[in-house]
Amino acid sequence: MSDYLIHPLNERGTGGVAVTAGGGEPLRCCLRYATAGEEMALFNYEQPLPGDGPYQQKGAVFTHAEDCAGPASVTAYPREWVGRPQALRAYDARGWIHPSTHVHDGADPDAAIASVLAHPEVVEAHSHNLGYGCYMFRVTRR
Repeated sequence: MSDYLIHPLNERGTGGVAVTAGGGEPLRCCLRYATAGEEMALFNYEQPLPGDGPYQQKGAVFTHAEDCAGPASVTAYPREWVGRPQALRAYDARGWIHPSTHVHDGADPDAAIASVLAHPEVVEAHSHNLGYGCYMFRVTRR
């Protein structure tokens, strides 16, 4: 068990596009890769930020088209995504990006998250894909 909690997306977007998975799309609702043939929604998501900071962003995300059971765990890094390089954007209580923000290679995501959350000013971090920059999930201390 980790010292952090992962917060998956638990909402569906409006104005999105219905998509049938080719396989491998990262699903933000259950924190795993889609399998070929799964029905998904691709929509523009505005990531939640603490405070009222100027760093609000929107980006495209995949979720299941219908409600799903959610992730296997919110106290452990998504098993399927270990090894996937990510950017961890750290935020303070104002919603401003904190200097502990960095890229990790995916080999030890627990250590990467712990290093970001070790800064007392950081209240949460957001994991983002490197290639497309898309939001993956939010992480906070337990």
